[in-house]
Amino acid sequence: MSEPMFSATDHLMMARALRLAERGAYTTRPNPMVGCVMVQGEEVVGEGFHARAGEPHAEVFALQAAGERAKGATAYVTLEPCAHVGKTGPCADALIAAGVSRVVAAMRDPFPQVNGAGFEKLQAAGIVVEHGLMEAQARALNRGWLSRIERGRPWLRVKLATSLDGRSAMASGESKWISGEASRLDVHRWRARAGAILTGAGTVLMDDPSLTVRFDDDTAFEQPLRVVLDPGLATIARGHVRDGDAPTLYVHAPDAKPPRGIDAQTAAAPVHEGRFDLAAVLQLLAARNINEVQVEAGATLAGAFLAAGLVDEILLYVAPVLLGDRARPLFDGLHIDEMTQRLHMTIVESRRIGEDVRLLLQPRGEA
Repeated sequence: MSEPMFSATDHLMMARALRLAERGAYTTRPNPMVGCVMVQGEEVVGEGFHARAGEPHAEVFALQAAGERAKGATAYVTLEPCAHVGKTGPCADALIAAGVSRVVAAMRDPFPQVNGAGFEKLQAAGIVVEHGLMEAQARALNRGWLSRIERGRPWLRVKLATSLDGRSAMASGESKWISGEASRLDVHRWRARAGAILTGAGTVLMDDPSLTVRFDDDTAFEQPLRVVLDPGLATIARGHVRDGDAPTLYVHAPDAKPPRGIDAQTAAAPVHEGRFDLAAVLQLLAARNINEVQVEAGATLAGAFLAAGLVDEILLYVAPVLLGDRARPLFDGLHIDEMTQRLHMTIVESRRIGEDVRLLLQPRGEA
């Protein structure tokens, strides 16, 4: 496939498809978010997005909306159309049957059952196929799903709130509330796109969080899995993480025995020198089709993930307050003694949320 030349209209329509795809951010997991726009000339004749696993894909909705006008149209889709039969039929076949003349995809689908097969099927039917338009944006949109498919582990986001002097809690462990109400509401949007919210037993004992998504409007979402890292299952019978409609998984040491009479999901993970093998924990969650994990824990667990090189992004709410030198740091256990050992971060996004500033950071060198 030669390097395509994309027009201004191509960019405009793909941007529209990406915005459509994002509408499935809270409901598509474990599937990727996908949007599709059908265009005749410069006129949009149909569009759609994938909303839920097991339901029609974006291309199907766009084709239904376009009807007869799909014939000879260009289909802009954020991910290579599928060529295999899963819970729904192959989208490549649907596009061929509708008579589209051109397909522009943001990126190839790395899923082994697709991975170029959709493009090949379309080309064999005489359809012009081009891809790579706004690929970086498409990959960023589905970074969790891509992480699970390509790396065998979920995308890991650590959510933290900090004072101006870099403190995450008082010396006693008290942390309610560093950030303002607007930031706390914003966190629910990030929780909703995660497949799992992960914390440690210490946070359950100290803060007793619910770790659920709560919206005041009618936004559609599915509660993420709550994951508690608890080597000895000391918290399995207590706390708000047992409440509500969200499922909870307790990850424990191999020699821990779940108490009788407690109905809870449990899974064992390797422990080395008293600490969980965090990479193995993430592999365990990937096996459960978790695309994104949001860590909401104290400095010890957050620091352990960062020290292990497993943090993909940090969601940091900076509040205009000072907590003093006796308060706890953001991360424990990094053991940085010299300036040459410092960890560099890239600021991906900076935004004002109420009185706070929200930073989205990625460790340099991470995927």
